[in-house]
Amino acid sequence: MKKTTLLVGILCAASLSSCQKEKSKPNVIYILMDDMGYGDLQCYGQEKIETPNIDRLKDNGIKLTQHYSGSPVSAPSRCVLTTGLHSGHAQIRANDPMSSRGAVSSHDSMFIHPELEGQYPLKAGTMTIGRMMQNAGYTTGCFGKWGLGYPGSEGVPNKQGIDRFYGYNCQRQAHTYYPPFLYKNDQRVYLSNQVRDPHQTKLDEGADPYDEASYKKFTQDEYANDLIFDEMIQFVNDNKDQPFFLLWTTPIPHVSLQAPERWVKHYVEKFGNEEPYIGDKGYMPCRYPHATYAAMISYFDEQIGKLVEKLKQEGIYENTLIFFTSDNGPASDGGTDSPWFNSGGLFKSEYGWGKSFLHEGGIRVPAIVFWPGKIKAGTESDHICAFQDVMPTLADVISIECPPTDGISFLPTLLDKKDKQKQHEYLYWEYPDPKIGNKAIRMGNWKGIITDIRKGNTRMELYDLENDLQELHDVADKHPDIVKKFYELMYTSTTSPENPKFIL
Repeated sequence: MKKTTLLVGILCAASLSSCQKEKSKPNVIYILMDDMGYGDLQCYGQEKIETPNIDRLKDNGIKLTQHYSGSPVSAPSRCVLTTGLHSGHAQIRANDPMSSRGAVSSHDSMFIHPELEGQYPLKAGTMTIGRMMQNAGYTTGCFGKWGLGYPGSEGVPNKQGIDRFYGYNCQRQAHTYYPPFLYKNDQRVYLSNQVRDPHQTKLDEGADPYDEASYKKFTQDEYANDLIFDEMIQFVNDNKDQPFFLLWTTPIPHVSLQAPERWVKHYVEKFGNEEPYIGDKGYMPCRYPHATYAAMISYFDEQIGKLVEKLKQEGIYENTLIFFTSDNGPASDGGTDSPWFNSGGLFKSEYGWGKSFLHEGGIRVPAIVFWPGKIKAGTESDHICAFQDVMPTLADVISIECPPTDGISFLPTLLDKKDKQKQHEYLYWEYPDPKIGNKAIRMGNWKGIITDIRKGNTRMELYDLENDLQELHDVADKHPDIVKKFYELMYTSTTSPENPKFIL
């Protein structure tokens, strides 16, 4: 009897110890905005858009001033984040809708034929950040935009380490916030919205572009971001008693410009009347483009505040690590006006310097990390890091061995242990845009860029970021030794991609 009692006691103690160990693992939330510039947040110098909840994360966490995205556009940047491999090694290096499949740009065709949705996919068995977290005992979820594999492919979320997904599989579908359907895992969830191609839906002939009524058809019943947020909160609720990893990959503020009316009205009152956007630069028209862009960001900021409040209500706020960043720099189409907002912040905001380009404004992104009791509140770091560093950082956080990546953990920086922080020798990017093609490298304060590779250009520009953040003064001719070294590093930093469209 005594032996039985002792055995039961040992088993109970072991079980309790295991539960305590599981609960001690921090929940991890990674928030990824879409096309938000370095200067679009108040805590990064924004003077027109209100972001109090994001700023509060910064006030209670650490602000990273030299954090880089994986690429200047969506899919490859997400691939770098998801796999920990930089864009010279990544499976996905550009947005490739695989147009040989058929009418992949037609929203009517995609509605009828799901196989026309999506992008070039991740391969089966890829070691992703989600799979790494699953292997460590985490329940994983992704809510928002995926963009790493068309429906039915091996690249869909549930085959790449995500237990629960809700949102857009296809980034072209995410060009409207009133889609006819979203995905719950691998199944479509049909909404009450009608199919409206964001690139074909224009103002009615003869409509007054200054009359708000002319824009009514661009607003429908179900706003995707509301639905995505509700599903995400349900995921938190369902997993509050066990460690979870949550990717919140909102499409905001990517165009089309569409936001809840109350937030648009707020900024119309703040900014005053403005010229409408009639759709001449792609995507849907918008009566108040400045007000709507600001409204989208403030709406999402409000959602972040609600998420933080939910964590507090469930008693898991103190044990949750939150990353916040953007997938690349600001856009210049669809009615956006980066120069007016100074979306580039410290960097140039005009077309050619933000999204789709490897200048600082296209790849240096705002980044905030928050972890109560671990990260010193109100701190700031100029440590140079990038998306490929996130996987090793999380592995470090939860004390597991990281799969092979191109990254270096920046946990020592987060914990204010600078003496233990390892540094990159250099960072490398390549973006095989079908019309332009760019490569870039950063080593210390030196930045080398080759643009217009598709047009035959091979000349490298060289910038001293310590004295020239806006990359206005090319000093390549003055430093041929650095240029030579950068050419050599670019050559050795890339592998041949399986997709021939990604060869650069």
